[in-house]
Amino acid sequence: MVAAMTAASFSAFQAVTEGDTVDRGVVTMSADDLPSDGVLVEVQWSSVNYKDGLASTPTGRVARISPIVPGVDLAGVLVEDAPGMPAGTEVIAHGYSIGVGRHGGYAQYARVPAEWLVALPAGLSTRDAMVIGTGGFTAALSVIALQNHGVTPSSGPVLVTGATGGVGSTAVDILSNLGYEVVASTGKASESDFLTALGASSIIDRNELSEEGRRPLEKTLWAGAVDCVGGVTLANVLKQIHYGGSVAASGLTGGPGLPTTVLPFILRGVNLLGIDSVEMPMEQRRAAWARIATDLKPSGLDQIGHDVTLHDLDQVLTDILAGRARGRSVVKL
Repeated sequence: MVAAMTAASFSAFQAVTEGDTVDRGVVTMSADDLPSDGVLVEVQWSSVNYKDGLASTPTGRVARISPIVPGVDLAGVLVEDAPGMPAGTEVIAHGYSIGVGRHGGYAQYARVPAEWLVALPAGLSTRDAMVIGTGGFTAALSVIALQNHGVTPSSGPVLVTGATGGVGSTAVDILSNLGYEVVASTGKASESDFLTALGASSIIDRNELSEEGRRPLEKTLWAGAVDCVGGVTLANVLKQIHYGGSVAASGLTGGPGLPTTVLPFILRGVNLLGIDSVEMPMEQRRAAWARIATDLKPSGLDQIGHDVTLHDLDQVLTDILAGRARGRSVVKL
C-alpha cells in the first residue's frame, strides 16, 4: 500500500458544497491534497456516523471546509514515525476536527496530528476499532458514566433509545455483557431479532416515548438510560427514571430541544449526563479504549458491523440521515 503513495495517487470519497447543493463521489487524490501538518497514516478502515451524514450535506452545518473528505473515524498503520509510535504502529484517530475541519477517514491515506492518535490496544483489530468507532466509543463512554454514577445491574432495568443505531446497538451489547437487564426502544419492529441477539431482554416501540405528555413526572421504570435520540424522547425518559438514577445523553436525531421541567432533577435526584467524544482529553480517551478492548468489548461485533466501500457511501450517508441505519457501516479502504 505504501507503493500507492509513491505513485502519489489514491482513492477518496469527497463532498463539494456549492450553495444549497453538494456533489459527492469517489475521486483520486494525492499527498499534496492532504493537510500539511500531521503524521501520514495508511487508512485501512473507517466508519459511518450520523455526523458524517451531516458533514456531507449543505444543510448539516457541520463541515467547515469544502471540498472535504468526510469520515470522523479512521484506523490504520503509521507510514512514518510519530512521537512514541514508530512507523508500522496500528493506530486509531477520531473526533477533534477530523472529517469536519480537515480531511478525514474516507480516503486511503490521511494526515493526522500526532497528538490525536491512539495506539491500537491489544485485543482489537483495526476493523474491530471501526465497527466500534465514534458510535461505539460514545456507547462505552455512556456505560462508564452510568457506572460512575452508581447504576449497577442490581439497580434495575436500563433503557437504550435509538437502539438499532451505532451508539444504541453497541450500548445494548456492552450493557448486556455486563449483566444489565436491557430494554431497547426502536421504531423498527423488523429488527427485534437483531436487538435480541445483542442481548436486549425486551423491546418497546419508540412511539411510547416520542409523544409529548402533559405530566411532568411518570411512573418510574428505569434505573438508568442511554439516550441516543434527544428531544421529546429524552424528556419522557427523564420522567421515568428511578430516584437517583441517571441518563447518559449523546444524540439529537429527535431534535436538539428538551421540553421538560426541573422536577425529575429536584424531586427525584435524576442525573442527566452529557456524553461528548469529540474533545475528550487524550488520557481519558486512551483509558476508554483500553476498557473497550477488555471488559467493555462488544461481543456482537459481527452482528453490529457490515462492510461497505467508498462507492457505497453516497447511499449509506443518505440512509443514516433518514434514520435507516442498522448497526455500524464500516468502510473498507
